[in-house]
Amino acid sequence: MIAGLKNKNFITNAIAGLIIALAYAINCELLKSIGFFALSGAITNWLAIHMLFEKVPFLYGSGVIPQRFEEFKLAIKDLMMQQFFTVENIEQFIETEEQAGDKVLNLEPILQAVDYDKIYAGLVTAIMESSFGGMLQMMGGEEALIPIKEPFTLKMQTTLSEMVTSDNFKLALQQGLNAHKIGEDIAQKIETVIDKRLNELSPEMVKIMVQNIIHEHLGWLVVWGGVFGGILGAVFSLA
Repeated sequence: MIAGLKNKNFITNAIAGLIIALAYAINCELLKSIGFFALSGAITNWLAIHMLFEKVPFLYGSGVIPQRFEEFKLAIKDLMMQQFFTVENIEQFIETEEQAGDKVLNLEPILQAVDYDKIYAGLVTAIMESSFGGMLQMMGGEEALIPIKEPFTLKMQTTLSEMVTSDNFKLALQQGLNAHKIGEDIAQKIETVIDKRLNELSPEMVKIMVQNIIHEHLGWLVVWGGVFGGILGAVFSLA
């Protein structure tokens, strides 16, 4: 991109120089005005672009981008946080995902990971420690409950599956997921990451970043400076 700017600058100045040389060769005042005005327009525009990125001795205001890199970093942060990663935008995204929860939230793997044997063992322990424990001891103890293990497990699986797919459960899940609170937490984490990255930027890095964004377009300022300078030169010469 910087090479593109240099090429546009060189070509514009070269054309202006050729016009000036031709003007002196044929002694044409009109071409002299066009050439000199075009050259001055191109040079002044190139100097203005150069002064954005580089400090020029004795020229106040030059090197504005490296000197104001803290303001540029703050502007970048404000752009990211105020236009993209606002709490409202994140909250809206979370709420949209929650509303589509029945399509994207699959709790089947969780149900399959449940240890039903452990649940059954807990049930047996509770029964044996209750007032029914003594009666069961006379009927064979814990082994008397073995026939109910499989029906109990199947019933538990069915009940849990029906529960997690019910509207009441989904509503409770959405209420438990506080979109506003989650949005604030995510926004704070994003802001921390942006601050950390921006703090790593140096004035030189900011200058290069801005150059890469706008240098290609700034090159045309040199070209149009030469064009309009030449037009003005012709107007003043004819006037």
